Amino acid sequence: MAKILWSVDEKKYNDKNAHTLILTGWAASTEKKPCSFILQGNGNVNENISIPEPFRFDRADVAGNFPELAGITDAGFTVEIPQVLDLAGEYGNLEVFVTDGEEQEKIWGASAEEIRNFCADCLMEYRIDREQILGKSTLMVDGWVLDQRGTDEVLVEDKNGIPVKCTITRGRRPDVEEERKIQAEGNREIGFSISVDLQETGNRDLYIRFQGPETQKTYVVDVRRLKAEKSVFRQRMNLLAWENKDKNLEYIREKGLGEFVRYVGTYQPEGVSQDYEEWLKDHAAGKKELKRQKAAVFSSSPLISIVIPLYNTPLEYLKEVIDSVIAQTYSNWQLCLADGSEGDEIRELLRKKYKKEIRISYKKLTENKGISENTNAAIKQAMGDYIMLCDHDDVVAPDALFHIVKAITEQKADVIYTDEDKVSMDGKHYFEPNFKPDFNLFRLRENNYICHIFVVKREILEQTGTFRSEYDGAQDFDLILRCCEKAECIVHVPRVLYHWRSHMNSTAANPESKRYAFEAGKRAVEAHYERMGIPAEVELTDRPGWYRSHVKIEGEPMISIIIPNKDHMEDLELCVSSIEERSTWKNYEILVVENNSEKKETFGYYEELQNRYDNVRVLTWKKEFNYSSINNFAVKEARGQYLLFLNNDVEVITPSWMEEMLQICQQEGVGAVGAKLYYPDDTIQHAGVVMGLGGIAGHIMCKAPREEIGYMGRMVCVQEISAVTAACMMVKTSVFKKAGGFDEELRVAFNDIDLCMQIRHIGEKIVFTPYAELYHYESKSRGLEDTPEKQLRFSKEVKCFRRKWDRELLKGDPYYSPNLSLKEGDCSLRKEERNGEYHA
Repeated sequence: MAKILWSVDEKKYNDKNAHTLILTGWAASTEKKPCSFILQGNGNVNENISIPEPFRFDRADVAGNFPELAGITDAGFTVEIPQVLDLAGEYGNLEVFVTDGEEQEKIWGASAEEIRNFCADCLMEYRIDREQILGKSTLMVDGWVLDQRGTDEVLVEDKNGIPVKCTITRGRRPDVEEERKIQAEGNREIGFSISVDLQETGNRDLYIRFQGPETQKTYVVDVRRLKAEKSVFRQRMNLLAWENKDKNLEYIREKGLGEFVRYVGTYQPEGVSQDYEEWLKDHAAGKKELKRQKAAVFSSSPLISIVIPLYNTPLEYLKEVIDSVIAQTYSNWQLCLADGSEGDEIRELLRKKYKKEIRISYKKLTENKGISENTNAAIKQAMGDYIMLCDHDDVVAPDALFHIVKAITEQKADVIYTDEDKVSMDGKHYFEPNFKPDFNLFRLRENNYICHIFVVKREILEQTGTFRSEYDGAQDFDLILRCCEKAECIVHVPRVLYHWRSHMNSTAANPESKRYAFEAGKRAVEAHYERMGIPAEVELTDRPGWYRSHVKIEGEPMISIIIPNKDHMEDLELCVSSIEERSTWKNYEILVVENNSEKKETFGYYEELQNRYDNVRVLTWKKEFNYSSINNFAVKEARGQYLLFLNNDVEVITPSWMEEMLQICQQEGVGAVGAKLYYPDDTIQHAGVVMGLGGIAGHIMCKAPREEIGYMGRMVCVQEISAVTAACMMVKTSVFKKAGGFDEELRVAFNDIDLCMQIRHIGEKIVFTPYAELYHYESKSRGLEDTPEKQLRFSKEVKCFRRKWDRELLKGDPYYSPNLSLKEGDCSLRKEERNGEYHA
C-alpha cells in the first residue's frame, strides 16, 4: 500500500503573474510524516528549477474519506511553478513529485508541447455558475469569463452564428480576481448575466461565444434538457421509473393504489420556480392588507434604522432597494447609507431623486474599507431603537417593517429575523425560498440559516460591538452569533419579507465562489464556542458555508444502553454484536430487558450473551408488554449518567455513534439526542420528528434517499428539533427522571414523542445529529396495527397524546415552517386557500 496518498484537483495558468503554472490538490503521508515537493526537468533534480514553498491548508473532506489520514490538518496544497513556459522550452519535460523523505510520488508531468498547449488554452477561462429557466420561459445564465491578454466579449448566437435577441449584463467579480490571483485592470467587468426569452427562441440550442483578442471558446446551452428537467410531467414520470418500483410497491401496499395514483398525479417537485411564484402571489400582502397596515397603531413606534453599505452599486439596484424601503407600510424608519464607491454617481442619484426624503441619511466615505468598516460607518449614522441589516442590491417586501415592529411590540423581541427568497437579476422571477425554523442555535452553528432579514435591538449591539473586518465575507454570521448569545428574546417571523438578488457576483447565485468567506465563517463559529466556554473544534464540510463541530467530551461517563426484547434472537444478536464490535466508546453497559419470550432457546441465548460480554446484563419484565413500563423498569437498574434507548432491530453503522450523541447530550440545556436511521435499502427512516405531520407527529423526509440533504440541508446538519424516535435516543439520566420518564398510559405509540415533549416542557432541548448513523429494521418485533384490539389501543393513545399536547399541536412545530406541508413529509409547499392575503 502506498504511504503517500495524493490528488491534483485543479491545474491553472496565470499569464500575468510570472507566467505561473498552479497545481492545487492534496497530499499526505499515511505515516503522518511531513511532505515536501520537488520539481524535476528531464528526470533530474536541478537546484536552478526549485519551486517556491507551497501553500498548505486543511482539507476536511480528505480526512473524512481516508481514515488513515485523520488528524492531518495541512493535506491541501497549492504549488506554483513560475516561468513555466521558459522552463518547458529549456528542459523539454517537467515533473512534480511529493516526498516524505523516503518515498516519493509523481503528481504531475508534461512535455514542453503539452505545457504550451495547456497554457494557451488557459489564456481564456470561463465558468457557468448557473443556467436555469425561471418562470415559464426566461432562461438565465450567469458566470464569468477572463481573457488574460486583453478584453473579452460575450455573444449569444444560434448554431448558424446568427445573433439571438437577449439581454447581457456585465459586472465585477472580485471573488474570481482573488481566486485566480489576477487583478482586472480598472473596473474591468469579467462577470456576465444573460437573460433570454425562450418564447422567441423556442427549443433551439443556444451558443454562448466568448471572444478574446487571440482566443475564442463556446458554451452550448441545451435548452431542451433544461426544459425537461423543469417539466413537472417529466419528474412525475420519473417516479414510475423501474429503479423506483420497490418503493412504489411499498407505497401501494401501505396506502392503496388509488392514493398512489393521486400522489403521482399531484406530485410537485421541489424547486419548481413557477409553483413557488404562484404560491408567493397567493401569500403576499394584498392591497387591502397593506392599507390596513398603514392605518394600524402599535403600543409603541420604535425607530428602525436600516443600514446599507455601498460600493460601486449599480444605480438601478440601489433605486429598487431605496424604493422598497420608502414603500413600507410602517413609516418610522431611517435609511443609513455609507458609500465607499470610487465615483460620485450615487450621491447624484440621491440628490436628484430623493432630495425630499428626510429619512435617508447618506455619508460619502473617503475610501473603501471593506464591507465591515463600511457597514460600521452606516451604523454610526443610525439613531434608531433597532438596527436592520440590508444589502445594497436586494429588495424588501412592503410589509417587512410592519411585521418586525409587530414582533417587537407584542413579544418584546431583542432580535428578529424573517424568511427570504431569491430574485433574478432582472427582478422578474422569485425562487428558492428559505422557510426557516424558529431560533435554533445548534442549526446556526452549522450554517448561517438566519441571514436576512436580521434586526437587532441597539442595546444588544452596544454590548456585542459592531462588525469586525477580520471576518469579512462572514461578517454578518459573526455578528448574528454574537447578538444571539446576548439576546433574551429571539423572534422568527415566518414570512418571505426579503428578496435576495441572485446575480453574477452573489453567493446567492454561486456559493462556491467565495472560499475566503467560508474560512471566515469557520473562525466565527470557533470564536462563538470560545465565548460560550465550550471546548470545540470546527471544520469545513464539502458543502460551502456549512460547518461541522467536534465538541470535547468531558470525562468518560458511563452510558446505559437499554434494549427491550422478546425472542428475535437474530435481531438482538446483530444489534448487540454491532455495538460491541464497532463502537469506539468503551464505557457503556447493555441492559437487555426480557419481555415474555416464548422460545426456550431465547433464554439459552441470553446466558451465552452474558458470558460472551462482561458489560451485558439481562433483566426480566414479567408483566404484559408496555414499552413505557419496560424502559422505566430498566432505568431503575441502570448505572449510567446517560441512558441510550435502543430498539433490538437496529445495527450500528458509525463507530463513533455514541461519541457523536454524547458530545451534544452533555451540553448544558440539552436533554436528549436522536440519531439518523436508515431502512435496509438505504432510504431515510428517521431524521427527526415534526409535530403535526400526518395529524399527530411524523418522521420528516421518510423514505428519501440516504444521500438526500433535505430542505435547507436539514437532513445533514445537527439541529434542535421537537422530537426524535426512541429507536435510538440518548437522554441524560437526571433529565429523564426530572421529566417523569415514559408515560405508562402510552403503552406502544407516541411514548417517545411524549417524553421529548415533556423534556422540552421542563426547559431542555432535543437535538438531532446526522453523524450517528444506524440501520433500523423497523417494527419486526412488534408487527403492524392489524387487529381490532391494536387499533383500539392505538386510538386511545392518540386521544391521550392529544389531551396532553393539543395546545402545542395547535401552535405548530417551532422547528418546522408553517409554510411547509403537514400532509407530505417532503418539505413541499403548504397549499391552502388564503383569499389573496398572507395568513401563516
